[in-house]
Amino acid sequence: MADYILSCESTVDILEEQLRSRNISYISYAYSINGKEYLDDFGKTIPYEDFYRMMSEGADTSTSQINIARYEDFWRTFLEAGKDVVHLSFSSGITGGMNSARNAAASLVEEFPERKIYIVDSLAASSGHGLLLDAAADKRDEGLSASELVQWLEENKLKLHHWFFSTDLSFYVKGGRISKTAAVFGGALHICPLLNMDYLGRLIPREKIRTKKRVIEETVKRMELHAQNGTDYSGKCYICHSNCYDDAKKVADLIEERFPKLNGKPEIFWVGTTVGAHTGPGTVSIFFWGDERAD
Repeated sequence: MADYILSCESTVDILEEQLRSRNISYISYAYSINGKEYLDDFGKTIPYEDFYRMMSEGADTSTSQINIARYEDFWRTFLEAGKDVVHLSFSSGITGGMNSARNAAASLVEEFPERKIYIVDSLAASSGHGLLLDAAADKRDEGLSASELVQWLEENKLKLHHWFFSTDLSFYVKGGRISKTAAVFGGALHICPLLNMDYLGRLIPREKIRTKKRVIEETVKRMELHAQNGTDYSGKCYICHSNCYDDAKKVADLIEERFPKLNGKPEIFWVGTTVGAHTGPGTVSIFFWGDERAD
């Protein structure tokens, strides 16, 4: 067994059972609905279906970062047990929360000078964060030390691709990403924006595509273009959705058809409440290993 703890935030958007079965610890973000705060607890308090229904009905949602004290409380138990920590953090290109993690780690290392806390900026989000974490757990189980795992993550994290589209532009208006006029115009033309995550971990609009059918096809084409070994890709593929499972399943079926050597079937997850509070319903994302993100 490794002499360190692998940890993350609840933003990994995979199953809580996967984290437990792989001996990965996590700390939860918090989100608010109409001013009432909840922990992002993998849909236990508010089921995902209810969360997105409330958003569709006009509920006001927001999120809050994890503060220094909560990170300290989270890691202190591991340090007291004589364990170092490798923490894979939510992308700094989306949130400034990693600063709190780093400050907490610096404070705890003063308290436990014989221990180490490594903070790795995943430059990833949602189930992409989860797929990177899955690979990190594999490397840990293969026997990599904490420092070796951190080196592997730094050398490989930009090979993790995120591509996604949205069929509901109203939440892009709420988040200030597009104007209300553009959303009305885009909705009338059935425009679905295609986005990805760049090398700084930021979400970047890449193309405006008319009709859901075409954007599904184009999303899978991006995987054909960027995946390791093209259509001979033999790694894992994660897919997540914000209350649009049928769309996610169409993407999964197309990927399964185009990539016969895939490591298992594409795994479909929910976009969790932290990320979903900003995307709203109607988003589908795919995650896979490919060439290095360079823009």
